[in-house]
Parts: sequence; structure tokens; C-alpha cells
Amino acid sequence: MEAVHFPITNWSEDDRPREKLMLKGKNALSDAELIAILIGSGSRNESAVDLSKRILASVDTLNSLGKMSLGQLTNFKGIGEAKAIAIIAALELGRRRRVEDAVELTKITSSKIVFEIMQPIIGELPHEEFWVLFLNNSNKVILKSQLSKGGISGTIVDVRLVFKVALENGATGLILCHNHPSGGLIPSDADKQITRKIKQAGDSLDVKVLDHLIITETKYYSFADEGIL
Repeated sequence: MEAVHFPITNWSEDDRPREKLMLKGKNALSDAELIAILIGSGSRNESAVDLSKRILASVDTLNSLGKMSLGQLTNFKGIGEAKAIAIIAALELGRRRRVEDAVELTKITSSKIVFEIMQPIIGELPHEEFWVLFLNNSNKVILKSQLSKGGISGTIVDVRLVFKVALENGATGLILCHNHPSGGLIPSDADKQITRKIKQAGDSLDVKVLDHLIITETKYYSFADEGIL
């Protein structure tokens, strides 16, 4: 039996995404309804909301949707370049907003706060990056710095550069961070070795290494929390 399509214009006003947002507020809308507003219209046989639901059904999370390329999005019937660009732009704005929100969390009191700061920056990258948070004696972040950028499976860190930046900025503490694009949280031997190397150098310069976090898209591993720092 062929499905009957009811265009959004035939829906009650309360059920139309734009009108629903105006009447009930943004929190009343589902993810599919928000995306439907972005793409504007569906097709003769499919409403914008149904098209959005079909796109969302193909991914696990909104983060996964945010990683889709222009070409991947335009593979969906009913999504042209203009609609794909609108989706990409909106999700990128959301990611940047998360980065700005994280900047406000300047005082480090737990590994979770470090994760909230760094996940939007490195948690979803397809390659590995090594960053350092430089802290003052109140455990407030005075600088975030990328120390190296590598491939899928690793990156090289210059210990001398870590402490050059620390001394230039008057840092008294460091938190090391790097991502695992594979999604695995188990530290490698190389991860443990570079942590020990930086910690030993910090001890001699009176700059404490407070933690080392391995960050993935949704989780993290803290050396300090696990008692191996």
C-alpha cells in the first residue's frame, strides 16, 4: 500500500516546525524538526521533516552528522548543495559555540573540566594532536597550545618546547592532552613514556604535570584519576 504524503503546509499550525518554534520555543522541537527548518522544504513525496528523519536515521549522533561532507549529504535524495551547506554551517556554529562555552571553564578542578575544554577542539579529529593546558598557581588556564599534529596513529612531542612555552608564560602547572582518533582509551607505551619524560623534566623545573588526558569523541582517560601519573 502506497504511503500517503501530507505536505507540511497541510499540517496544523502547532505541528509546523517554524510555527512550533515561534509558539512553543526551540526546546519543543525535535532534532528532525530543527534540521527541517534549515533545509526549508522537502519534495513532492516527502516533507522536510521526513527527509530530516531519514538523514538522522543514517547516523548515530548529531556529532556524526556534523562530520559528513558536502558530497555525503548531497547523496541523500532531496538534499542539494544549498541545503547541505546550510546543515554543515549550522552544525559547525554549534561546535564553535561549544568551544566558546568551554573557554569560560578556566579553573581546573577535575579531569571532567579538562575534557569539556578539549573535546570540542580535538575529540572529533581524524588525526592525532597533542595539546598542553598551561596553568597558573591557582590552577587557572592561562594558555592552551597545540604542541604537535600527527597522523592517525601517533604524534611526536618536543619536551623542550613544552617547557619553553611554560617558562615564557609563567606557568606553574601543566595538563597534557591528546586524542585517539580510533576511539580507544587505553594508553600506549609511547603515551606512558612521554608522560614520564615530561613529568621528570617538570620536576626539575618546578613545573608540575598535573594530568594527562586521552580524549575521544565521547569519553576520556585521565592518568591522574587512574593513579598512573
